[in-house]
Amino acid sequence: MSRMPRWVLRSLPLLLVVVWLAVGGALGPFAGRLGEVATNDQAAFLPRSAESTRVIEAQKAFRQEESLPAVVVWTATDGGRLAPDVRAEATRAVAGLEGRPGVLGAPSPALASTDQEALRAVVQLRPDLGEELPTALAAVEKAASSVPGTTVWITGPAATQADLSDAFAGIDGLLLGVALATVLVILLLVYRSVLLPLLIIIGAVFSLGLACAVVYVLADHDVVRVDGQVQGILSILVIGAATDYALLLTARYREELAARDGERVPAMRAALRQSVGPVTASAATVALGLLALLLSDLTNNRALGPVGAIGIACAVLSALTFLPAVLVLLGRAAYWPAKPHTARAEEHSVWRRVAALVDRAPRRVWAGTLAALLACAAFWPTLESKGVPLDEIFVNDAPSVAAQATLAEHFPGGAGNPAVVIADAGSAAEVRSAAAGVKGVDSADVVTVSGRPGAGEPRVVDGRVMIDATLADGADTDAAKATVARLRTALHALPEADALVGGYTAQQYDTQRTAERDRTLIVPVVLAIILVILVGLLRALLLPLLLVATVALNFLATLGVSALVFDHVFGFSGTDSSVPLYGFVFLVALGVDYNIFLMSRVREESLRHGTREGVRRGLVATGGVITSAGVVLAATFAALGVIPLAFLVQIAFIVAFGVLLDTLVVRSLLVPALVRDLDRTAWWPGSLSKEEPAGKGVASGDAVPAEHAERT
Repeated sequence: MSRMPRWVLRSLPLLLVVVWLAVGGALGPFAGRLGEVATNDQAAFLPRSAESTRVIEAQKAFRQEESLPAVVVWTATDGGRLAPDVRAEATRAVAGLEGRPGVLGAPSPALASTDQEALRAVVQLRPDLGEELPTALAAVEKAASSVPGTTVWITGPAATQADLSDAFAGIDGLLLGVALATVLVILLLVYRSVLLPLLIIIGAVFSLGLACAVVYVLADHDVVRVDGQVQGILSILVIGAATDYALLLTARYREELAARDGERVPAMRAALRQSVGPVTASAATVALGLLALLLSDLTNNRALGPVGAIGIACAVLSALTFLPAVLVLLGRAAYWPAKPHTARAEEHSVWRRVAALVDRAPRRVWAGTLAALLACAAFWPTLESKGVPLDEIFVNDAPSVAAQATLAEHFPGGAGNPAVVIADAGSAAEVRSAAAGVKGVDSADVVTVSGRPGAGEPRVVDGRVMIDATLADGADTDAAKATVARLRTALHALPEADALVGGYTAQQYDTQRTAERDRTLIVPVVLAIILVILVGLLRALLLPLLLVATVALNFLATLGVSALVFDHVFGFSGTDSSVPLYGFVFLVALGVDYNIFLMSRVREESLRHGTREGVRRGLVATGGVITSAGVVLAATFAALGVIPLAFLVQIAFIVAFGVLLDTLVVRSLLVPALVRDLDRTAWWPGSLSKEEPAGKGVASGDAVPAEHAERT
């Protein structure tokens, strides 16, 4: 095969830059358009095979149209009992909404609480209102506010969805802006260069635009699903990963450029040759770890898998094409006003001391760090992952949460969110009686032909009836979930009824159980994927096993610290059921990244100088860039905290803290100390464990020699 003409090689960098500029210009706007194909309908992300999901499908037959309920609550302005005539006025007020834009059918009559201090009514809204939902809710509130002497509250699924949409409204602009600004500031401090941070940011933005365009097309054709959470995580993941890969490449290019007297093309060839393996292995680890989420039965977990993998692929593509091309075109100018060799010398000063500490007392170093990590991990079992209560979904006070609290003060805890039972029409009376007799059920009524539960002729569709069971406890409480379990046990004992139990509480219960099943299945799969990649990259077995064990320990230590912080600092009573799995996939997959960057360099140096010297040289050479990459990734994930949702705040803390712990403790101290203590045994059964390299002999206290001169 003939070599490409020299003019082609010379023009290739310029061609790549032009292509990426075209990609950025044409596809960049898609970074702000994912909201057009995203859905924040929580019912769309339930377990696929769960009983509550089957109930949602069965409910559709009982409604002429799909609806989104808004629950209106009236309380007396002075906090006392309502006047006797207020109920009739409230009923007339909401009845006037019938036929208004966005309203389906006739609202239910106002129902008084047993303490006579509150009323409630349900207004059914169209589920496809989208951006018009706040307007429809405002119309409901305006009509309800016409009742004199009362304060009006709006809650229910419609109000919650409106608050969720409002919270996610910052994803396209605020989140991306905060993330990019944070990364830019960190890069300016790290590189002391004006141009290079901008080039890295531009490459990350190009990769995000490409990823969003691909995801947009796939979501528009119903190949993948996107919600606000997936949308936000994609942005952070791509920016963080693209920056990490760029940092590794630019650091290696800086070394090669200094060693080769500024010869751009040879320096980039050498940098790419040494960086492609670690970067692609790192990207494969994260992408395959994310794709393992396809094994989940939770639809939002499955949605994140392919979307995240697409983002990682675009990030690595940008880092290995756009960035090398622009660096070759600019050469030393990319690092201005810093000089490559000067920056390298400053960076190594701190890491020489760290490497010397590890070299002098490896056993004390790894024993001390291991003890500290185990102490943190001891608190891991205290982290509750049974779901986030309704009043904790939003970090800030949300109108729907306050309204729900008011509703719960005056009506049974499950009012507005009843358990929904679908059963055979011939067993309707028996099922209603059995449901009403279950501990924790306040009342049970068959849905009548009017479309509302109560006395009257049952509405029968395809030989089935629907029964609303109002729970005594709040719909999001553990007590309510226990009631659902008892309700299912009681109704499943009636074989002829063929009863299914669903509703909001049942959905939370099924989601929690499915999340536990997913962790049991997906965690071993992700660990196996990482182990296979590490074995292939490092040509060893013992060391990959140790690396997997250390990142797993880092994850448990992070959960232990998170349990303390969430409880005593943030005031969370628990986490979303999916948080531990998301945290595991991100922390373990991304944590292995830094070990890949470190140990691939250690192996490279060990092949020439032996394991002891290889550890020292590898730690000195990669210490600065990996620490910078860890800080950047932690900062980008921390940016998720600007979205006022407990789920994203929890993910932001777990990943940001875990990445810093992994970067500063596990990768900097624990792993190199273990390898230094094991020496050649660490590479068992590979060739490095059997014989010393010919170039061994440099004392551990000597200065790091000009390894690049040795290569040439």
